[in-house]
Amino acid sequence: MRIIAGSERGRRLESPEGRTARPTLDRVRENLFNILMPRLENALFLDLFAGTGAIGLEALSRGAARAVFVESDDQMLAVLRRNMALCKFEDRAAVYRLRLPVGMGVLGGPYDLVFADPPWNHTGYGELLETLSRERLVREGGWIVLESAAKTPPPETGGPWTAFRRKQYGETMLTFYA
Repeated sequence: MRIIAGSERGRRLESPEGRTARPTLDRVRENLFNILMPRLENALFLDLFAGTGAIGLEALSRGAARAVFVESDDQMLAVLRRNMALCKFEDRAAVYRLRLPVGMGVLGGPYDLVFADPPWNHTGYGELLETLSRERLVREGGWIVLESAAKTPPPETGGPWTAFRRKQYGETMLTFYA
């Protein structure tokens, strides 16, 4: 796994040892950031279910001003922190250990872009979208992007959010909300 573009282009990222992780494929990340690029410069980026941090680190590499990472697994948090250090992004990032969606009020915001890649067996997309709205975590005009299994995509609407674009890449689906 590596950073695809920007200031840290080509930087290899750590993955957790001895665990089966499902990182976002390079081609999916490439397409995601092609879509996000016009909104990314100086953006505040929230990476939920962050795992290794590859998505938020890519956002920072491509010009986001700040990224906040949320993860609940201690082993993944350790990998995420090492990856932040590898990229020298500690001064532009914050990490929270939370079991989502509980406790999201501490995340500050509002954010320009929110990305969430929960486990593919996740069923709480509606609750996640509602919580993002209730806690006012998304700036007016901001976007939310949910990554899911293509066979079980998130709902068309959740809270005030409506899906305006879905892109499928093999078994992966990206759903964009505004």
